[in-house]
Amino acid sequence: MAKNRNKKTRNGVAAMDVTSPQAMDTSESAAPKPHIGGSHRKMKGVQMKRTKNVRKMKAIAKAISKNEKLEERITRTESKIERTKDAKKLYE
Repeated sequence: MAKNRNKKTRNGVAAMDVTSPQAMDTSESAAPKPHIGGSHRKMKGVQMKRTKNVRKMKAIAKAISKNEKLEERITRTESKIERTKDAKKLYE
């Protein structure tokens, strides 16, 4: 394997071009790490609070719609009972 390392490939390009020396890049490209201070934790706390409020609001909306459906069902059954009573009175 070591013998074939510097041979050219089929299209005529060398495996690794070492003819022009390149300077090593020593600049820091990584962003600095944030501190483990209060600002990061505050944002996380706000997110938690927001999601909790969203869940609470969804639960309230669901309960209201369920209550409205229940009331509608009750009024339908009451009207049905009234209609049957009126129909029975007609035939008596």
